[in-house]
Amino acid sequence: MPELPEVETIKQDLKERIVNKQITSVLLSKKAIIKNKRIDFIKEIKNNKFTDILRIGKLIIFVLASKKYMLVHLKMTGQLIYQQGKDIIAGGHPEPDLEKLPNKFTRIIFEFKNGSKLYFNDIRRFGYMQIVDEVGLNEIKNKFGLEPIDKKFTFEYFQKIFENKNKSIKVALMDQDKIAGIGNIYASEICFEAKIKPARKAKNLSIKELKALYLASKKVLQVAIKNRGTTFSDYVDATGHAGYNISFLKVYDRKGMKCKRRDGGIINKIILGGRGSFYCPKCQK
Repeated sequence: MPELPEVETIKQDLKERIVNKQITSVLLSKKAIIKNKRIDFIKEIKNNKFTDILRIGKLIIFVLASKKYMLVHLKMTGQLIYQQGKDIIAGGHPEPDLEKLPNKFTRIIFEFKNGSKLYFNDIRRFGYMQIVDEVGLNEIKNKFGLEPIDKKFTFEYFQKIFENKNKSIKVALMDQDKIAGIGNIYASEICFEAKIKPARKAKNLSIKELKALYLASKKVLQVAIKNRGTTFSDYVDATGHAGYNISFLKVYDRKGMKCKRRDGGIINKIILGGRGSFYCPKCQK
């Protein structure tokens, strides 16, 4: 699943290509997941324009000229594909065959006045779209915590999240209503950067350790955004390229490999919150 850095990359790339282009039609397949009445969704989008593209956590927000908002969540296998002539730009899950559009995984098609198209493909059908007004948008925003890259994400805010928290550090980092955008990959990487075992209880961290974790959360995400995200089997950016942050990962998906700190440690894997978690038992305490 794309996390904050991957979704930010998709947002930035699509923003350059579809903003202020008139939408002439919207086609929905029977398998499209729309959280509105279909007739209302189509009516709102047709002949409208996206005037901006925003993001909160892993949620993409398309701002409409009509002062409404189209929310898009890619979930596990969702993908946004922009096509203009022979040029194809894709972000999200790597589509098996981008030369055949639409295909059996295409759920939604937006057609623009200049002939270009935006496809929403989703193999497993967890992703969705939803039209909301400003009140609805604010209600959804209030369900998210601050992002580590937000200026309002202060150490004081971070410290309060971990006070008396009986969860493991890694699970606490992935609590979206407290900290938005951190998923399984970056939670492991943040713990490694801070030299803290992911399984430790959040409430037991010292002030020094909390500060290290706080700074690590900012650094790891900023580096990942700069590197256009991480690619394993299911993420490419909106230009269709694999994000190259994978070469910068220190622990995630490296079970049995030597620690990159060259301290003699071997990366271990444990399960926390139902997800695979990676750490070095030598340098993470």
